[in-house]
Amino acid sequence: MDWTLEVIVVPVSDLDRSKRFYEEQLGFKVDHDTTFSEDARVLQLTPPGSGCSIVMGKGIVKGEPGTLKGVQLVVSDLEKARAQLVERGVEVGEIVRMNEADGGSFIFFDDPDGNSWAVQEIKARATGGEWK
Repeated sequence: MDWTLEVIVVPVSDLDRSKRFYEEQLGFKVDHDTTFSEDARVLQLTPPGSGCSIVMGKGIVKGEPGTLKGVQLVVSDLEKARAQLVERGVEVGEIVRMNEADGGSFIFFDDPDGNSWAVQEIKARATGGEWK
């Protein structure tokens, strides 16, 4: 049986500001933006190519804005990903190379509430203990 990770909850203070950041600056696709009442709204977005989405909301999602730390996105070309983020106005750090092995390079950024994200470069994946 597979256990798939489908949704990560991102606590934010302003849904419209966060929607603009994740959609326009990060390029996430808006899956749905549903208002149930004046006090309840849910917003789901998905990174390009990802099987896992993020959800934020009003009256539904619990958590203090800015407390999400350490979620990682993965790309095959970190320099290109960083250039896209910079071009879209995201304040992103320089590339950090942890080691020469594949998977050892990262960039980091925060959303407007201070939720912290990492982007890792992986050019090959381990399968059955071997890199392919």
